[in-house]
Amino acid sequence: MMPTEIWTWVQPYLIAVNLLGFVSFGLDKLAAIRGDWRVPEARLLLLAALGGTPAIYLARRLFRHKTRKQPFCSRLHKIAVAQILLPIVWVLGFT
Repeated sequence: MMPTEIWTWVQPYLIAVNLLGFVSFGLDKLAAIRGDWRVPEARLLLLAALGGTPAIYLARRLFRHKTRKQPFCSRLHKIAVAQILLPIVWVLGFT
């Protein structure tokens, strides 16, 4: 499979998972303000792990939500580091 062929499905997937992560984070902030049922942290972290990390970081900043909450922050940072390092390791052939 050629890289351009992969990109034809990876790009829409990443857009969708980032949009879903951003919206979920915003809904969680709204629910926190209203005292309603919240979006589980595990779901937010799963969306990050599935590729939505950029949107989750953006939403954290824009909504000023979960910026100091532990262990959420440390888990999110670990996911981000893994998402940066894994492709590097794969490209360099250290798998």
